[in-house]
Amino acid sequence: MGFFSKISKIWRKNDQEAAPGVEEHALGQEHKPTPGPVEQGQMEQAPWQTELLQALQEAEPRLSVWLDHILAGISSASPELWQRLAFLLDNLEVPKDEAAAFIQDFRNWLDEMEYERVEEFRSELQYRLALALDLEDEEDERSRLFIKLSSGLTKTKEQLSKQVDQLLQLNKQFDDAFWEDLEEILIMSDVGFKATTTLLERLRDRVRQEGCNDSETFKTLFKEELAALFPQPAKRIKPQPPEVVLMIGVNGVGKTTTIAKLAHRAHMQGQKVMVAAGDTFRAAAIEQLEIWSKRVGAGFYAKAPFSDPASVAYEALDTAQAEGYDTLFVDTAGRLHTNVDLMEELRKIKRVLAKKHPGAPHRTILVLDATTGQNALSQTKLFAKDMDIDEIVLTKLDGTAKGGVVVAVSLEYGIPITFIGLGEKMEDLRPFSGTDFAQALLDL
Repeated sequence: MGFFSKISKIWRKNDQEAAPGVEEHALGQEHKPTPGPVEQGQMEQAPWQTELLQALQEAEPRLSVWLDHILAGISSASPELWQRLAFLLDNLEVPKDEAAAFIQDFRNWLDEMEYERVEEFRSELQYRLALALDLEDEEDERSRLFIKLSSGLTKTKEQLSKQVDQLLQLNKQFDDAFWEDLEEILIMSDVGFKATTTLLERLRDRVRQEGCNDSETFKTLFKEELAALFPQPAKRIKPQPPEVVLMIGVNGVGKTTTIAKLAHRAHMQGQKVMVAAGDTFRAAAIEQLEIWSKRVGAGFYAKAPFSDPASVAYEALDTAQAEGYDTLFVDTAGRLHTNVDLMEELRKIKRVLAKKHPGAPHRTILVLDATTGQNALSQTKLFAKDMDIDEIVLTKLDGTAKGGVVVAVSLEYGIPITFIGLGEKMEDLRPFSGTDFAQALLDL
């Protein structure tokens, strides 16, 4: 659909009182408009449109605040809501066909989920708008993510943050005993031995170099060094479509829902997305993925249960190329009910994808369950031995006291964590930020 690629420019008040040339210099040569009064020659607005537009112009330029005005007085999905959304998107200069597609897509999702009340779907609507308008980095959305991240890490913080805080209260100097106690706290929080050793070496050097002698400065240094441990995703040149994303991981880690959430993100960002059901061995895996694909607006390709997974991947790629898809997500088995070795099966899938589309798979994503703690490290070792892993998605971070494994997994194998799962909703898969994670985890 080419969703709203130019719309990130609109989040400014309609205040044109700045000195001439100032805004153009700050924003670049292209003027960045906000919804403004009806231009001469346009059809006269209805009273509700004039009132809503005025409210939007005067509102704080935050997505959630704008949505407050759109939803004011509306308690459920209704024709009035669709009119208001269409009016908003029209004033943001969104092409009418794209705006209509966005609204229809959302209405279809509401029907599929059987949601009617605003409180059931408001957060999903805001998330979709943030993705479609390329506003996920907007301050409002970052704040919303940080709150959710901090809440999701509650159990881990009870294990780690409180103990570190107590340690600082009991120790007036950073002597050997202090560092030994801190090492024990980190290891018990599933940070892992290697990650703990690396972190403490760097932290001790910083404390020594900066002459740190108080707990507040120590907390700041601790968060900075923790955040610095996480490797960043490599810059990639966009491949010739379709981009093929191979999803791997053991059964039970949340791979199916992760695929759905990633497909949802890509779809809302304007990509034409297909999902291939390559886990042909697990009972109901195909049906589950088909249901999710329908919910998120993605194309779907599958064959009969127990079909050769490599043939599914090959034929799905053939279809994706023929039908002009931008992205293809290929699911894989987490274990096999045959005598075939799992890793050999994955290698076979990679070979046939590369044969059909040179360079494919362009990304291989390992999905891990944070609640498994050190088992997540073992799974990473298992897959990394035979597969080139580009990214890690860590799920179920909201329900574990073992969130320290995020550090262990990322540092042990030097693989960037790109997304974290903080719940079951589509909006609960969010980009990973080492800085935000350190801030939320330590909460010191």
